[in-house]
Amino acid sequence: MKVLIVIPAVSLVYGGTSKLLFELAQALGDRDLHVDVVTTNANGSTNLEVPLCTWQQAGSYRIQYFPRWGVSEYKFSYPLTAWLFQHLRDYDLVHTISLFTYPVAIAHWLCQLYKIPYIASPHGMLDPWALNYKAWKKKAYYTLIERPILCKASMIQVLSQSEANAVRSLALPTSLTILANGIHQRDFESLPDPELFYQNFPALRGKTLILFLGRVDPKKGLDLLAPAFAQVHAEFSQTHLVVAGPDNIGFLPTARSYFAQAGCLEAVTFTGMLTGTLKSAALAAAGLYVAPSYSEGLSLSVLEAMASGLPCVFTAGCNFPEAAIAASAKVVEIDSGAIAQAMKELLLDPNAAKQMGKRAQQFIFDHYTWQQIAAGLSEVYSKILFEHDRLS
Repeated sequence: MKVLIVIPAVSLVYGGTSKLLFELAQALGDRDLHVDVVTTNANGSTNLEVPLCTWQQAGSYRIQYFPRWGVSEYKFSYPLTAWLFQHLRDYDLVHTISLFTYPVAIAHWLCQLYKIPYIASPHGMLDPWALNYKAWKKKAYYTLIERPILCKASMIQVLSQSEANAVRSLALPTSLTILANGIHQRDFESLPDPELFYQNFPALRGKTLILFLGRVDPKKGLDLLAPAFAQVHAEFSQTHLVVAGPDNIGFLPTARSYFAQAGCLEAVTFTGMLTGTLKSAALAAAGLYVAPSYSEGLSLSVLEAMASGLPCVFTAGCNFPEAAIAASAKVVEIDSGAIAQAMKELLLDPNAAKQMGKRAQQFIFDHYTWQQIAAGLSEVYSKILFEHDRLS
C-alpha cells in the first residue's frame, strides 16, 4: 500500500502536530507500508534549511520539502502544487493533516480530480473554540472550501470522542474514526537526569517546578494560567512555573503581561522551545504538569507528561476525559479557579500526586503508543481502499 501524507509544515515551532507527523510516519513505515510525506519548508517567519524538491530517507519513510511563497500562514507553494499534479496518482491513498491551509486544500481537490481516496485529520481545528478564533476569516473559508472538501473525504480521523462530537455537530455526511495521538514507550521508561535541565537553568534548583509545555499561543490558556498560578504561588512559595514552548506569532509579550498583572512574573521562567534530551530532562525535573488550553485535538504534550509519570492538571479543552475516568489526571473546567484548586490539591498531598503519576504512565503505556495507533490506522486505510475498489 502506497500512502502519501500531506502536511503544511513540520517545523517544531508549530507544536505537537509537527512532532507527531514524524512519529506516525515512522510507525506506519515500520508496518511495511510505503509512506511518503510532502510538506513545505515553513518555519514560522523563516524557512527551514533543508534540501528542497528531493526525497530524504527518514527511517522507514521518505519526506520531501517544497519552498513556500512568502511567509503566509496558508503556506502557498507552486512547486508542491506542480509535484502533486504530476505524482498524486502514484499513491493508493492520501492522508492529510491540518485544515485551513493551501497544501491540504490543493491535495484534497486533486484527490477528487484523480478519484483517489483521502482521509482528513483536522487535529482539533474543527472544535468550536478553534472555529470561533479569527471567525471572520474561517467562516467563509470553511463554507467555501473546507466543508465541500470534508464532505467528499473517505474518512475524517479525529483524536478523541470530544472531537468526534464537535465534528458531528457540523452535520458532515462523512464517516469518522477515532484514533488518538501516541508516544513511543521506550522514550519514557527511563528519563534523563534532571541535572541536565538545571545546568541550563541553574536558578531553578530547589524549586518545585510546575511545567507548561506548549506553544505560546492564545488558545493555550496562559491568560487562565497566570491568575491560577498566582494563587498557587501565594500558598506554596517554593513553586516556580516553567513555560516551555516556542512563540511563532509574537505572543510572548502578551503572555508575560498576564503574569505581570497577576503579580507572579518573578516566579515564571520562559525557556523557549525545548527539544530532545533537554525537554525530557525538563519533564524529569518537574513536579507537576499543567495544560490550561481552550482547545486541543489531543495534546501530544499531555500524553508525554503522563507517560513521564507526572501528576497532571489539564482542562476539558484538551479533549481527554478518558484520563479523568481512569483517575490518571485531574481534568477541570476551563476556568482559572478550577485550575488553581486542582494544582493546590496535588501539592498538598504529594503521595497522592505520585500515585496519580504512576497510574498516568501505565494508562498511556497501555492505550496510547504509536504501535497501537499505527495498527489501527493501517486497518482504517485497508477498509477505505477495499470500499473504494468495491465502488470503482
